[in-house]
Amino acid sequence: MKNKVAHKILPFLAWLPMVNKSTIKADLGAGITNAVIVLPQGVAFAMIAGLPPIYGLYTAIIAPIVTALFGSSRHLISGPNTPVSLIVFATLSVYAAPNSIEFIELAFVLTFISGVLQFMMGVIRIGTLVNFVSNAVIVGFTAGAALLIITSQAKHLFGIAVPSGSSFIDNWEYIITHIKDTNLYVFGIALSTLISAVIFKKLTKYISWLPHLLLAMIVGSLVAYYGAQGVDGIALVGELPSQLPRFHWPHFTRENITFLTPNAFAIALLGLIQAISIARAIAVKSHQQLDSNQEFISEGLSNIVGGTMMCYASSGSFTRSGINYDAGAKTPMSAIFAALTLALILLFVAPLTAYLPISAMAGIILLVAYNLIDFKLIARYARTNKEEFGVLIVTALSTLFLELQYAIYIGVILSLGLYLNKTSKPRIVKLAPNPKLSGRHMQNIELYHLDPCPQFTILRIDGSIFFGAVEHISKKLNKPLNEGIKHVLIVAQGVNFIDIAGADMLSQQAEKYRAAGGQLYISGMKKKARDIFAKGKYNELFGENNIFVNKEDAITSIYQNLDKEICKRCNVRIFNECEAEFGKRKLIEKKQKLS
Repeated sequence: MKNKVAHKILPFLAWLPMVNKSTIKADLGAGITNAVIVLPQGVAFAMIAGLPPIYGLYTAIIAPIVTALFGSSRHLISGPNTPVSLIVFATLSVYAAPNSIEFIELAFVLTFISGVLQFMMGVIRIGTLVNFVSNAVIVGFTAGAALLIITSQAKHLFGIAVPSGSSFIDNWEYIITHIKDTNLYVFGIALSTLISAVIFKKLTKYISWLPHLLLAMIVGSLVAYYGAQGVDGIALVGELPSQLPRFHWPHFTRENITFLTPNAFAIALLGLIQAISIARAIAVKSHQQLDSNQEFISEGLSNIVGGTMMCYASSGSFTRSGINYDAGAKTPMSAIFAALTLALILLFVAPLTAYLPISAMAGIILLVAYNLIDFKLIARYARTNKEEFGVLIVTALSTLFLELQYAIYIGVILSLGLYLNKTSKPRIVKLAPNPKLSGRHMQNIELYHLDPCPQFTILRIDGSIFFGAVEHISKKLNKPLNEGIKHVLIVAQGVNFIDIAGADMLSQQAEKYRAAGGQLYISGMKKKARDIFAKGKYNELFGENNIFVNKEDAITSIYQNLDKEICKRCNVRIFNECEAEFGKRKLIEKKQKLS
């Protein structure tokens, strides 16, 4: 019991005994690979967020350590990423100039608040709510975010000074009308970086650990140094400070807490959905059991600690987590090794960023943004699920034309609405025995073109009978009665639970059938549903004798209540009881004639 509590408070105690020489070797290799890959990414993501590059690297050092110690996934690596970086920029650029001291301070406050919200959601155990948000929301938002990122980098690609604060449409309109002002040197540096990144990326098929983005940045720097030295308009990233993150308490005020909290909630929600999605995708491959609430807590702690250690909002990284698993990581130590390796790299390599052109970073960011758009998955949604494809498109368009936090809310609300719409209309199938099968198994009448009984209908409900589904189920139960069928059996094996509203509705329907001279029956209720019926005394209201353990017993009993004159004239006779009764009547009639 003590161990269980300790593992809940300090999750790393559960995997720490797994660490040995073999796992350390595998985790160290995966960690070094991850550190080399995140170096250019951290710089790029920070620039997208409107922050000096050093803060992206600080985030890539602190976040993985915290989530490794307090998360449930062995392979998830958190840190700076594109969608969250974009929301940080969109949120704070309204209140302060990007890269300014005020902007940086607000980023720390925003990060801390989003962490507190995530932590609270984990503590009150609402992690499972993420399961109800469609992946289409993430795909749509990410695609929209990618287009915004490409738009934001277009000025660095062409070397055109676009007015700050321009919208998506205005930005492209300005660039198109001023395309003649393109700085060809700037464009050449960005293009050479982008092309070399693509080439190096293709080489990763043969050399998986190849740091293609880092090599592309070096190519862009060399092109700028040798091909555009002394040319006006070649802006450089500048030298990064060779120092590690340190404790820095965010500058909280009542005012900034008030106006940042709604945006922090959007960041918290997006970060959690993203982290859980990545962790779950990798867990399918690694066969690991995840705890969504623990992931909420770890992501929250990561941002709480990050907000006090000069970091900005972080979440799970698609690229780094996938590479971590593919590189053979065995335990969360790989994330810790990645962070420590990056810290060492920062101390020795940081001065070299003084030679890195911003246009080269634009080329890197363009490739990162393009890779965010999952064209194959979008096409699959379009072909197979029009409703979720609609959620995807609306979320993507909202990302482009509305404030980003509203795009997240719209996508989540649409996703939940889609889920509720589906659960409020459970599938209800009319069944009948199939005479072609041994034992006459019950099958879908419409699908197998079976003959129904003219007096008795069997309906199987595939879904829960709760307040949201009451209207839909009630209409389906009224239909047989309107068609003159007075006996209906509900097969409830597929009903997970029945709430008070559902039990009330079934009782009222049972009364309707009794008033019409028939009966409503139910079979195969699960224990949870039976408990609701028993505790609420719905057994009496529905009819104690009309509740059966299985459909076989139900049919045997229900047959006795049917109009035997109708049975006598019936040519369908789909039940075993019909044949038995028909044979008995035929024998009696023959004896009566002989006498």
